[in-house]
Amino acid sequence: MLNILAISGSLRAASTNSALVAALAQNAPPDCHVSVYDGLGRLPIFNPDDEGERTPPQASALIDAVTAADGVIVSCPEYAHGVPGGLKNALDWLVSRDAAVSKPAILVHASPRSLFARAALAEIMRTMSFALFEDIALEIALLGKKPPEVDRILSEPASQLAMHNAISAFADFSRSR
Repeated sequence: MLNILAISGSLRAASTNSALVAALAQNAPPDCHVSVYDGLGRLPIFNPDDEGERTPPQASALIDAVTAADGVIVSCPEYAHGVPGGLKNALDWLVSRDAAVSKPAILVHASPRSLFARAALAEIMRTMSFALFEDIALEIALLGKKPPEVDRILSEPASQLAMHNAISAFADFSRSR
């Protein structure tokens, strides 16, 4: 069983990115377990002085979850042409650890307009030594949709097939590493 950790870079209650990672967890192939990380909003602001024995429990939980995962899925909104601070903060907690080194990762998208954040996030994650899987680009356009419409789009057979295929391809990539 492949264990994949899915992270939404959004803290919004009605986040389309969070809805996408939840739907990915539901559409994973039988040989993959996708768990959704929900601690982004509880992470303290990264401070290098708080590493080592002083690492806060919330940050330790994130580090342990990434370390234990066979791969990481990230769905991220774009704020002011950049990566939201909460997600960047989470990544900062991983920088001086081995959790990200050669860890398979894939970026998925709930908006066709997040081009600046996509590029910035990919650059950050490559710099951290994540092994980015870029053979398949999963984008399901949910931008501006209300929760009932988001649910309808994510439950469409074409969306479910796209999610299943993306996770399957990512799983194959992760196993080959």
